[in-house]
Amino acid sequence: MAEDAPPAWCVRLTAPAGTLPLVELALEQLGGAVVTDHRPAGEAVPVAVYLADAPARARVVALLAQAGLADPEVTIEALPDTDWVAESQRALPAIQVGPFYVHSAHVDTPPPPASLPLLIDANAAFGTGRHESTRGCLLALAALAESRRFRRPLDMGCGSGILAIAMAKLWGVSVLAVDNDEKAVGVAAENARLNGVAALVEVRHGDSYRCAEVGRGEPFDLIVENILAEAICALAPGVIRHMAPEGIAVFSGLLAGQAAEVLAAHAPLRLKRQWRLGDWVTLVVGR
Repeated sequence: MAEDAPPAWCVRLTAPAGTLPLVELALEQLGGAVVTDHRPAGEAVPVAVYLADAPARARVVALLAQAGLADPEVTIEALPDTDWVAESQRALPAIQVGPFYVHSAHVDTPPPPASLPLLIDANAAFGTGRHESTRGCLLALAALAESRRFRRPLDMGCGSGILAIAMAKLWGVSVLAVDNDEKAVGVAAENARLNGVAALVEVRHGDSYRCAEVGRGEPFDLIVENILAEAICALAPGVIRHMAPEGIAVFSGLLAGQAAEVLAAHAPLRLKRQWRLGDWVTLVVGR
């Protein structure tokens, strides 16, 4: 960080045994780098989130409540710039996910030949590509690209924009990306510019499927939602209403045990394929 940059911040807590997957996913919505201390199964796990700006304690507590933690003991502290740089770079190495080479700006190693590079820095928006839910989506998109070309994709709850950018690079088509967080919208638009697809990725702020651009852009032949299971179920009517007759939907951000609930909410859509990474599952559904 430059000397005139705002101080870096860290959120620290301990995740009780068995809650780590949901805690990690909830805290990724803050942006930044989520770092966990590996412990044997059954033990509580220390968790740290490194951020460029101080998060509101109320938002941290609310996110942890979504993960099932009531009255968590949370510490929010300022850190020297050097700590933030070292921790964020350690926590966010370049990774290969199918054809996608996901990397931060500090990585100067050239992408492997024939890969699709995705430049995504830790920022104030969910989706750096490291979490199993996002990796599952990238793998699902890559598999879909092997047999089908989509012409009108939608990334609902786009966060950092990583999935919208991936779709634009896979198919070279216009992608609508929607988020209800204004900060995420700004991050996603900037990421699209940095990845050279600003002309293809239309980022809009709106309340899910009530966003005006969704109605004007339908029907969508590919809809992606990488959010929590409860929200995916709540948005099911919008998916069915705005999906093209031969459309496909990709759902992620859910634990394996929540798959049946998500599928039931989207009847008559049927499961086509799924990916399981650790405790997390990505579903591909269609008519």
